[in-house]
Amino acid sequence: MPASSIRARVRAEMLDEIKTVARQHLATDGANLSLRAVARDMGMVSSAIYRYFPSRDDLLTALIIEAYNALGDAVEAAAAGPDRLDLRARWHAACRAARDWALTHPAEYALLYGSPVPGYAAPDDTVSPAQRPPLTLVGLLREGLETGLLSPPPADELSTPLHDDLTELADVFFTGIPPALLARGMAGWTQLFGLISFELFGRLNQTVAHRDEYFDHQVGLLADLIGLPQPR
Repeated sequence: MPASSIRARVRAEMLDEIKTVARQHLATDGANLSLRAVARDMGMVSSAIYRYFPSRDDLLTALIIEAYNALGDAVEAAAAGPDRLDLRARWHAACRAARDWALTHPAEYALLYGSPVPGYAAPDDTVSPAQRPPLTLVGLLREGLETGLLSPPPADELSTPLHDDLTELADVFFTGIPPALLARGMAGWTQLFGLISFELFGRLNQTVAHRDEYFDHQVGLLADLIGLPQPR
């Protein structure tokens, strides 16, 4: 094997090991990452880790991108499972996948959807991975419109300023989605993550015992809000 290939493989393995140790710190210390602490746990001198991640923010960005992509993989795979024309079942599957991923990876979920990390500004590299979960829902809406299974709500549901805002948003990111339908889809997606966050961060403690049933019921209500039809 050429020396350059060996070096590339060793570097990739070292990057993976650094990120693995950093995730362990996320679980115990939250997003208050320290490159020196990560290097210490790996038995490296602190200066060596900077050859792989020049700053804490670079390491955080790598963790955020990987977490968004892992969540996106789970949601997309789940939405593709049920019958293509059963939009409601696909929505439920996508929502359950998002919740399952969050409960399995609470530290990474908190990094994505918890309190902002002081002093950290996410770069543009994180935008595309972050869009994958909501684009899955938009895909369901678009398929529903194309197949005639979903009818857009009345345009007059929106005030003129809001209609203009969402029209601009749809033109840039969600081509072909009527603004009033986009508003409902956005409500469904943001409320989904509110549900997950309430459960993950302890807001349902001593209030809801049967979490699975509660989650499925709420997701069904969100499907009604979005206008996803019952299967024929």
